[in-house]
Amino acid sequence: MPTTSRRVQSFSESVIRRMSRVATKYNAINLAQGFPDFDPPPALRAAAAKAGQDGPHQYAVTWGAPRLRQALAKKASRTTGLPIDADAHLVVTVGSTEAMLAALLAVVDPGDRVLVFSPFYENYGADTILAGAVPVFVPLRPPTHAVDPVALRQAFAEHRPKALILCNPANPTGKVFTRAELTLIGDLAKEYDAFVLTDEVYEHIVYAPHRHLSLATLPGLWERTLTISSLSKTYAITGWRLGYVVAHEKWIGAIRAVHDFLTVGAAAPLQEAVIAGLELPDSYYDELAASYAAKRERFLGHLRAAGLKHLEPEGAYYVLVDVSEFGVDDDVAFAEWLAKEVGVAAVPGSSFYREPVHQYIRFHFAKRLETLDAAGSRLLTLREKAANWRKRAAAAG
Repeated sequence: MPTTSRRVQSFSESVIRRMSRVATKYNAINLAQGFPDFDPPPALRAAAAKAGQDGPHQYAVTWGAPRLRQALAKKASRTTGLPIDADAHLVVTVGSTEAMLAALLAVVDPGDRVLVFSPFYENYGADTILAGAVPVFVPLRPPTHAVDPVALRQAFAEHRPKALILCNPANPTGKVFTRAELTLIGDLAKEYDAFVLTDEVYEHIVYAPHRHLSLATLPGLWERTLTISSLSKTYAITGWRLGYVVAHEKWIGAIRAVHDFLTVGAAAPLQEAVIAGLELPDSYYDELAASYAAKRERFLGHLRAAGLKHLEPEGAYYVLVDVSEFGVDDDVAFAEWLAKEVGVAAVPGSSFYREPVHQYIRFHFAKRLETLDAAGSRLLTLREKAANWRKRAAAAG
């Protein structure tokens, strides 16, 4: 009998998306897969309704409807200070998931090495393998997940990578990379003539005193940085699946060609509708950050009340919780038990690490405050239930 390809034998299905199904199975509060339980801004909902009636309903330009690219270029130029050209520097994709894969396929060849910081968003390893390249994982230093300059330089020198993938602000840690760290990454990319693919989907969700800095804005890095983002997290429209790549004109043609054959194009009515979000005033982004800061404080308060050790996020809307005190050596089983017995779904932390790390679970807090409060009430029972579970496990063993 024929077999599946070797590439798909190198990774499994998404653990994050599987945990959403587990949440549904046990009627648990889903703090696993990072999507909101609140609606987009009214302007986007109204624009979506209008586009649903009036269109466009046929194919847009493959690499993005002109009006959307113009709106994206205007916003990106305003927020980064770079002169982004709608026709020369942009590709609209089916979410940032496709954006990352299209960018990788455009710049790496089979057998090339790609550096990936660990912990990492699970797609990066699979995307690299699908592109025919080899992921090389570079651990960040706990507990702050700082870049280890020695380890990073050694990885560049030993593997001579074609590219490095950077998530900033980071999923799953909520780390915001410092200017010094970004400068080091950029300097090594220039020294070893590598691309940097930056996933910046959480650029507007950053907590004071931290600030997001786009790598492409640093001296000499615009020409080798492929900036990947989406509209999903900024406007609470994860189901619309709209992402984009911003890159130098040297590379944009290759990315457009890959994108064309991957998906042809993103949904035309939604491309039209999302322009309303890009036209919101700058105050919207200030309010967004403030809203998520309030959600962060509410949820971290619940973790403290439950006595759960955690790493405080600097950006994005995720938090890693250390569950080592419960004596569980299988975080996957623990996460499923948590959904079933406590009624809160999380992602097992091992899905984000290449190293043998099994002490973390990841929650997200992109929910209404009342949802976070409900989850917090359930988490207050975790310690007692975990103790009973340990007793039963010890008796069974």
